[in-house]
Amino acid sequence: MELLVASAVGVMTTVGLYLILRLRAFPVIVGLTMISYACNVFIFASGRVVAGLPPILSKTATGYTDPMPQALVLTAIVISFGMTAVLVMLALGAFFEAGDDRVDLDEEGRE
Repeated sequence: MELLVASAVGVMTTVGLYLILRLRAFPVIVGLTMISYACNVFIFASGRVVAGLPPILSKTATGYTDPMPQALVLTAIVISFGMTAVLVMLALGAFFEAGDDRVDLDEEGRE
């Protein structure tokens, strides 16, 4: 199972980096989203989630599950959703202004 999760994190990170390097607005947004998903899966997997155990230590429980990674991932999902919406609106504004979604790194052709 650990190999599957590690492979999934690696593939999502690789796909995210590839999409960011495409230099188009929409693939950059999808690439950032993929990298945030990879980080969320990594944090969640490192949090020692155990099925059937309570998140709070009690006298009757034999063990517990750490609730901190789950809370961090939930917060990260909400924040990444909001930031993705902001990036989509910025990309749409740039597309309507320039007529193209290409990210230009050089200043040639500008007046």
